[in-house]
Amino acid sequence: NIFPGGATLCGALASFERPRMSRLHRVSPHRCSWRALPKWLWFLGLFGFLIWMASTEAAVLKVGHFPNVTHAPGVIGHGLTRRNNGWFESRLGPEVEVRWYVFDRGATAMEAIFAGTIDLAYVGPNPAINAHVRSRGDDIRILAGVCSGGAALVVHSDGPIRNDADFRGKRVGTPQFGNTQDVAARTWLRGKGFRVTIAGGDLSVVPTSSADQLALFKRGDLDAVWTVEPQVSRLVIDADARVYIEERTLWPETEGRYAATLLISSARLARESPGLVEKWIRAHVELVQWVNDQPEEAKQMFNKEFKNETGRTLRTEILDSAWKRLEFTYDPVRKSIEKVAVDAHRIGFLRQLPDLSRLFQLDPLNAVLRQMNLKEVP
Repeated sequence: NIFPGGATLCGALASFERPRMSRLHRVSPHRCSWRALPKWLWFLGLFGFLIWMASTEAAVLKVGHFPNVTHAPGVIGHGLTRRNNGWFESRLGPEVEVRWYVFDRGATAMEAIFAGTIDLAYVGPNPAINAHVRSRGDDIRILAGVCSGGAALVVHSDGPIRNDADFRGKRVGTPQFGNTQDVAARTWLRGKGFRVTIAGGDLSVVPTSSADQLALFKRGDLDAVWTVEPQVSRLVIDADARVYIEERTLWPETEGRYAATLLISSARLARESPGLVEKWIRAHVELVQWVNDQPEEAKQMFNKEFKNETGRTLRTEILDSAWKRLEFTYDPVRKSIEKVAVDAHRIGFLRQLPDLSRLFQLDPLNAVLRQMNLKEVP
């Protein structure tokens, strides 16, 4: 199932179904004469049978992710489900069915949560924050981290930008208006003293889809691009770009770590099925560990599923380059998310500084980490 935008992803999170059970058990009548039973006993037996069916039917978990390397654990999980070798299914049990949905924009993903189309999602921090604010804290919960890092500002290797002052009057591309990299770019440029507005200012920030960034950069229509992997590596390898800033250098307070992708759930799922949520989190932690322990196999599995979802693969040199810039982690790097919210407020994307206290639901993650003898996250 493929959604054309990130906004639909979060709308889907809220729905949680229980389909019919796959098999029923027959009870032999032996020598009993059923016709002799009174009608009330027939109805009582039928009612009890229906209650038993409802209690044993399978649950359906609907999960969204992007076809992107920063969502690799989700992409790999989707691929294993497609091959009937489900990573999550084997850990959740036969009574749970997992259905995957693919999005390509955070905003669309959030709409999917609100619409009840999905229950869990792999998504960036800004869409999660925006959805949290929009729902007044009622609908979205961050359960764990997925990926840290991967973003950079690139410029033309032989272009005119050599120092910060050279950005004046230039055109800087970002993946999408209001997304995580767009907020980071505007925040950094304002911090350098530039006046940055939606319509212009001292320079132009131009939200441009990842599919168009490469062509526009090659033609010179973009002087710089603030983006995330694998687009950073594509621009460096295929468009002779050079990295002007690695975003990790802007995060001294978290030792260079910042959330790129998060695992979030609908508040309804977290509230009504805590046991199921904890099982998913444990499987997620184990998958993140496997991705880090087996990077070559993980890259191959990612690329196979990436082709299923997009019709193409990432070249080995680009995938290898992108992978080096990423850290797959179950730690959501909470401080970085809180700072992103402050930045979004400062540049005018959020009218008020949001209260994120209800957004984080990390107790299940820390319970899992204690069981696995791993360090808890703050």
